[in-house]
Amino acid sequence: MIGMHPVSWLGVFLVLLGLALLAAPILLRHVDAERIPRWLIYVYRSDGFYFVTSPILLLLSLIFLAIYILKVFA
Repeated sequence: MIGMHPVSWLGVFLVLLGLALLAAPILLRHVDAERIPRWLIYVYRSDGFYFVTSPILLLLSLIFLAIYILKVFA
């Protein structure tokens, strides 16, 4: 196993996640988005505009934000 600091691994994971989210709208032009479960990827389409997000990612972000706020102000 490569000896990297855990924060470095987190950075690598976040970069890969970002690349996947950037590639998602391009891939969804060629794949039927209705076949993908809504809890995994949510797609909004309007006049050639694609907005793709993950409800799981949004939920995790809100949970971590709430934990951070509780730690700072508690």
